[in-house]
Amino acid sequence: MTIGQVFLKEVEAELNASRPLLERVPNDKVRWKPHQKSAALGHLTQLVCRMPKVMSDIVKGIDLDLAAGPGYSFETTEVLLREFDANVAEVRATLTTARDADFDGTWNVRAGGDIYDTSGRMDALRNTINHFVHHRGQLTVYLRLLDVPIPQLLYGPTADEK
Repeated sequence: MTIGQVFLKEVEAELNASRPLLERVPNDKVRWKPHQKSAALGHLTQLVCRMPKVMSDIVKGIDLDLAAGPGYSFETTEVLLREFDANVAEVRATLTTARDADFDGTWNVRAGGDIYDTSGRMDALRNTINHFVHHRGQLTVYLRLLDVPIPQLLYGPTADEK
C-alpha cells in the first residue's frame, strides 16, 4: 500500500461518518452560538465541510493561506453538503493517486507572508484529520444543545439512534 492509500482508508471512515451529521444542521439555526465566544453553527459547519479540501492541498503541497481564503459566510445546509461532497471527491482522488514522494517536503499555515506553522506533509495530514474529527465532535455538541438527534457515527450508536 502507498502512503496515500493508508491515509485514504482512515479518511474514508471519518468522511462517511460525517455526512449524516452534516445533513442534520438546521438552516434556521446557522447563526446560533452556544456561547458569545464560540463560532456560529453555520461557520463551524462550513469549516468541517472545507477541511477535506485542506487535506488534499496538503498532499499537493499547497499551503493554507488564511489571508487568501474565502472567509466564512452563512450558507444553507444543501450548499454546504455540495461543497463537502466536492471536497471529499477531491481528497479521495488525491489520496488514490498520490505517490509516496508527494508526502515529502513541508506544508505551511500562513497569513500572507507570516508563517504560523510548518510541518512535514505526513504530519500535517495526520494533524488535519485529527483537527477534522475534533470539529465534527464539536458539531455534535452544538446539535445536541439544539435538540437535533445525533446519527450513529463511526464509534457506535448514539442516545438518539440505537
